[in-house]
Amino acid sequence: MAVDFLSLSDSDPIPLSERFAKIKRNLIACNEKAVADSFYRLLGELRKEADRIATAGSDIIPTIDYFDIHDAAKVATFRDALRKRGVAIVRRVVPSNVALSWKDETQEYVRHNPPTKGFPSHDPQLYELFWSPGQVRARADSRLLEVQRFVMDVWHSSNENALVSSKHPVAYADRIRIRRPGDTSLAAGPHLDGGSVERWEPDGYGRAGTYAKIFQGCWEEYDPWDSSTRLGVTSDLYNGAGSCSMFRMFQGWLSLSPIPPGSGSLRACPMLKLTTAYLLLRPFFSPRFKSGPNFLHESNWNLHVSQNSVIQGAVPGYIQELNDALHPHLRLDRSMVPIPYVEPGDYALWHPDAVHAVDRVHAGLADASVLYVPACPLTQTNALYLARQRKAFLLGHPAPDFQSGRGERDFLARPGVQDVNDAGGEEGLRSMGLLPWDETIRRGGGGGEPRISQHHCSQ
Repeated sequence: MAVDFLSLSDSDPIPLSERFAKIKRNLIACNEKAVADSFYRLLGELRKEADRIATAGSDIIPTIDYFDIHDAAKVATFRDALRKRGVAIVRRVVPSNVALSWKDETQEYVRHNPPTKGFPSHDPQLYELFWSPGQVRARADSRLLEVQRFVMDVWHSSNENALVSSKHPVAYADRIRIRRPGDTSLAAGPHLDGGSVERWEPDGYGRAGTYAKIFQGCWEEYDPWDSSTRLGVTSDLYNGAGSCSMFRMFQGWLSLSPIPPGSGSLRACPMLKLTTAYLLLRPFFSPRFKSGPNFLHESNWNLHVSQNSVIQGAVPGYIQELNDALHPHLRLDRSMVPIPYVEPGDYALWHPDAVHAVDRVHAGLADASVLYVPACPLTQTNALYLARQRKAFLLGHPAPDFQSGRGERDFLARPGVQDVNDAGGEEGLRSMGLLPWDETIRRGGGGGEPRISQHHCSQ
């Protein structure tokens, strides 16, 4: 967990190699005035939105009950809010007793197979487990897969020929966390996953033009929900710890215990488009005066005449960190809010560009247990990873993105293919790459008819 963070607490950012100055110059070349004007517009919007979030608190994060995901009126309201906020809760995705049983099964699995690796090593709470009975049952569960399709439908593709289908969720095997009261080791400050400097690099997110509108000075036209601008992305150019090889439309966790705010829960900055635009444009500007009553005012911030190599909060090989010193206009003390209280079986989801954090201290009285379950669409890259992951599952090896030694190949009661079938039937098997899809997979998540090849997912 800790290896993903550089913990940039200093107000002075770390200069990078000189090539990043050239990258920055190239990104805004011939658009300098438009970029500057757009940044000043953005600062005004950030002021208003941070105040709005501070007033509303956790209530600003949209929630919907699993039993309402077919109610057109409630769904429309929820989706509008999700598009703006980038984070949401889906309640009662699985019954509370079922979620609790998955945690119990995992704890029993750990007891029968000592020593199970985890973090921190002296007191494991984030377990290096991928194939426990509870994890395997959860990933194959029909209700969870239905909700993944439901939330991924918020995404769309501007390219009707893009090879992506949000109607066909694929499983990404991640770990399980059982965080104990008083713990501080699993804290995480405001950050983004999915790389750091890669967001500016031409060989990173630049390969797909993900943020082109922002660098053109048109952040209002940027669409964070366009999947076609994510398919060509390379989010890990430096073999960083904690990188994810799949395209996740949503990061997420399923709660396996009651988790009140402040008890080892999630905090989020629910202004998706604004935070993304600010994060990306911040390195191009500096203040004329570093303190004073007008420090945050637009008139105090100038576009660098000659760009330097600084990218605030970003260092190759580490995740993107944010803080008040480096990103002052986000006013994170006001705009970061805890997600609402969750019960076992509730599903917390957030956009891959959503700024989020984990409570510094677990101040509750009982464990805060979650199963990490992102929502991933079917794409060519995801299908290739799924084939590797399927092999790891069958052999009991760690999931491909994780280096965890021998894994679970000798563990007692490790589930197999039949257990996936028992838990989720054919749909669950398909999500794990254990059964081929037998229908036409539409391009662009819904338009056109051409098929995405299934062969490597069914052998």
